[in-house]
Amino acid sequence: MGISRRDFIVKTGLVGAFAAFGSTSKLFAFNQGTFTTIRRNVGIYSNRGGTIGWLVNSDASVVIDSQFADTAPDCIDGIQDMRTAQIDALINTHHHGDHTGGNGVFKPKVKNIIAHENVPILQRQQAQMRGDESVTGIPDTTYSDLWRRDFGDETIRLKYYGPAHTSGDSVITFEKANVVHMGDLVFNRVFPFIDRPGGANVKNWIKLLNGVLADHDSSTLYILGHGQPNLGMVSRMDALVHMRAYLEALVEHVDNGVSQGLSREEIVGIASLRGFEDHISFGPRLSLSSNLEVVYDELTSHLDQ
Repeated sequence: MGISRRDFIVKTGLVGAFAAFGSTSKLFAFNQGTFTTIRRNVGIYSNRGGTIGWLVNSDASVVIDSQFADTAPDCIDGIQDMRTAQIDALINTHHHGDHTGGNGVFKPKVKNIIAHENVPILQRQQAQMRGDESVTGIPDTTYSDLWRRDFGDETIRLKYYGPAHTSGDSVITFEKANVVHMGDLVFNRVFPFIDRPGGANVKNWIKLLNGVLADHDSSTLYILGHGQPNLGMVSRMDALVHMRAYLEALVEHVDNGVSQGLSREEIVGIASLRGFEDHISFGPRLSLSSNLEVVYDELTSHLDQ
């Protein structure tokens, strides 16, 4: 169940702590986002953009993704209301702006910003495409295949399974809580954004989901990057299984169309994909036709060589 930051503070007894410092004014200054506890000091923050994950225990605090510059202050305030010390780490699941746009706001508040080694490269490339040479909040700690560290009584593991949604996606596991942040590797019944210029690979995305399922168990809880609001941003393995089935259906549809000699327009122009009629679109780049176009280009790229 989601609660506002004000209600979270009230229910966790932190209003008394505010009173001890003589003011509760900021308690009501930011009330847009929602903090939800999942399991064993791990939770999510929902506002605009990709779902933020967090860990706050007696010895450490960690935030996964930063959303936007205008939502980041509310998230920071909520985390620091739970634990007043400096935030130990901000981890980015990947480089997209709705997950890293608040990095510059977080930077003075965190000890390290951590991501896969391709994330800074992709951030700078995006900035150059916008004509913006000043990129704030670039990760200062990166890894290639696996990164693991203790934060108080929790251990956080980052694993790179290869290109999928982008070429820099991290799967982030809170080992003791058995909670996994998937970033944009799972869109819950929403047509995903497949960032081909950013190194996306749909066939490997399917393999990645198989690998994640194999690395975890039936009691694992998964934090999802995006999804239909009524479905929530936390799921058991069924959301991953459904996402895998959707990607497999995209590949199968394009493969069949190419084998039958259909044109690109005929293949991508279908109104719906059987079995996935309940998917919704959040915009032109997150639509069935856009997904099929990217898969078509991926599967036929060798024909142009």
